[in-house]
Amino acid sequence: MSSIGAVQKDGGMADKGGFPHYMIKEIFEQPKSLYATITPRVAAEEDSVHLEDVHIKPEELQALRRINIVASGTSRHAGMVGQYMIQELAGVPVDVDYASEFGYRNPLIGPGELTVVITQSGETADTTAAQREAKSKGSRTIAISNVVDSTIAREADGVIYTHAGPEISIASTKAFTAQMAALFLFAVHLGHARGKVSTERVNTYIHELLEVPGKVETVLRSSSDCQRLAEEYFSMEDFLFLGRAIHYPIAMDGALKLKEVSYIHAEGYPTGETKHGPNALIDETLPVVILATCDRKDEGSVRRYEMSVSNIKGFKKQSGRVIAIASEGDDEIGSLADNIVFVPQAPELLTPILEIVPLQLFAYYMATKKGLDVDRPRNLVKSVMRE
Repeated sequence: MSSIGAVQKDGGMADKGGFPHYMIKEIFEQPKSLYATITPRVAAEEDSVHLEDVHIKPEELQALRRINIVASGTSRHAGMVGQYMIQELAGVPVDVDYASEFGYRNPLIGPGELTVVITQSGETADTTAAQREAKSKGSRTIAISNVVDSTIAREADGVIYTHAGPEISIASTKAFTAQMAALFLFAVHLGHARGKVSTERVNTYIHELLEVPGKVETVLRSSSDCQRLAEEYFSMEDFLFLGRAIHYPIAMDGALKLKEVSYIHAEGYPTGETKHGPNALIDETLPVVILATCDRKDEGSVRRYEMSVSNIKGFKKQSGRVIAIASEGDDEIGSLADNIVFVPQAPELLTPILEIVPLQLFAYYMATKKGLDVDRPRNLVKSVMRE
């Protein structure tokens, strides 16, 4: 067991920094953990990404045929976000697997491929087993972990540490956003190595990423809005979380956070798939949480946004109650949704880091409203050491 387990057992109120729970403390630590994860990898002139612990030669990165991302739980949701980042910036096909399912499908992987394994603790049994199988078949491996010298880091060909500090609460928050930042750095690094991202674009991406911690601080200042949402919706027994493309894994993690800490049934679903079943459930008893942000500089984002607006109008015709996460200044969504939480404007590939924060806060306040132990949800452990 990692040292994080010992902190969980022995930590007291002083360790919570004046917060009532570790979970809310760690949610508010995200600007700091993001900054700590990003800045050591960025050159002072912001024209390159330095991943010194990734011991894979540039020519190997250039020759990659495919990347496999393997993880469980929230780390897998980070991997799904990373899939969009890597494919967009580096032009490499990416598959994402559940670590617990990886070995059962006899994965067809081998030399010329890279397997990225993600685990906060670095000790998750399913993920370490997946890494060993990938290595046995000739794949190179990179680990993304929050614990230095963890099993998964020691056995990988390279490692990207998320410098998030100890995460005590079982529900992962700051490690998740740090994992997404690490994956973005890797995507930029890989894209540059493969000639897909120019030095000028590297500079732009780094500058945009460095703005993210401050934007997360802005989101955290709206925590009272999320608390009011919890007071309004805490009696609900089911929720549907919806997102498109890179935002779908954020919907999945929002649902996971809610079910983990508040014991409320919640499901994360691709927005466009609601017409293939879930629409039959949507009425005043099933609140819909929809990710409806928009990067106006990105044509794909604008198209996704317009489709989400159309979906919201349809949900309202079914008497659905809609909670929207939207970009600042969006008056159209504000006039349609029953409730809205705004996040700052950001590029499409980085908006997920902002979107998850109000969903984390909502889950936390829902659980505390019910008087539950948010740091130690029943039947769950921080690091799953066996299947």
